[in-house]
Amino acid sequence: MTERKPPGVSFESFVDRQIRQATERGDFESLPGYGKPLASLDAPYDELWWIKGKMHREGFAVLPPALALRKEAQDAREAALAARSERQVRDILTTVNEKIRAALRRPPPGPPLGLTEFDVDAVLAAWRAARTD
Repeated sequence: MTERKPPGVSFESFVDRQIRQATERGDFESLPGYGKPLASLDAPYDELWWIKGKMHREGFAVLPPALALRKEAQDAREAALAARSERQVRDILTTVNEKIRAALRRPPPGPPLGLTEFDVDAVLAAWRAARTD
């Protein structure tokens, strides 16, 4: 429990004494990140640092829907080329093609979509070619 500052003692010396005593007891050694430099120490100040950190930890994206779909299509192509079987390639591309088809029917707000559906057979041919090399 934190003790109260006694009257007549300067605040600075009271706080310094409490920190020194906690350090001697080892209270700070079990804290996460103990002995490691602060990651954002050299970064420029950002008023929204905690919001951005929370969004990053929770996995939220800040991209407009059209750009998010472009990113998802790019990731899907990479995942398809790294898949282990033709079935996985087809499943990945079919899923993203359905999203692209829906976005082409009703374009999302934001920048132009600039996407077309994947040619599953062409991607499968590239997948097969990469496997034979």
